Amino acid sequence: MSLTLATLIPGLILLVLGTLLAVGNSAITAMFKAFPRSKAATVVFFGGGAAWFLFRVWNLSPADFGEYRNLLFIGFAAVAVLSFKLVPDFLAVRGLCVLVLLGASTLLEAAYGEYAHPQRLFMVSLVYLFIAAAIYLGGAPYRMRDFLDWLYRAPARARALGAALAVYGILLAGVSFSY
Repeated sequence: MSLTLATLIPGLILLVLGTLLAVGNSAITAMFKAFPRSKAATVVFFGGGAAWFLFRVWNLSPADFGEYRNLLFIGFAAVAVLSFKLVPDFLAVRGLCVLVLLGASTLLEAAYGEYAHPQRLFMVSLVYLFIAAAIYLGGAPYRMRDFLDWLYRAPARARALGAALAVYGILLAGVSFSY
């Protein structure tokens, strides 16, 4: 992935997310509040995260336990399938965390060694912030519910966060074309 694309993608995601938060529509608010325990979001985010992770396991090199990839694939696939049945609470949040961590790897690889472009740090700093949040929320996913309750307790908070995310998304989109 090119550095331009690796900076543009998070910028567009932030722009869309920020716009949705800033709009403050009741349907959008209900969607965000229902996200942590949503069955549809669980299938999309946890299913997508599990599929991506299993793809990475299947393509392990011999230096990374690649000779055991069949066994690892079956074990992790079983854990993913059983998670839907045995641990359904906040699985959407955990799935989002998996996607953030796997996506962060790809984004940081694109920025690795690009020292001639200091503006890459706008993207890299954001990615590290999201990595920290994903690790925290992966361990305590109920905190996402608590955060969303706090965020929507005063409608101005959601609009302010949405505006900040949209502005940073625009900044990242602009920076992506400066390489």
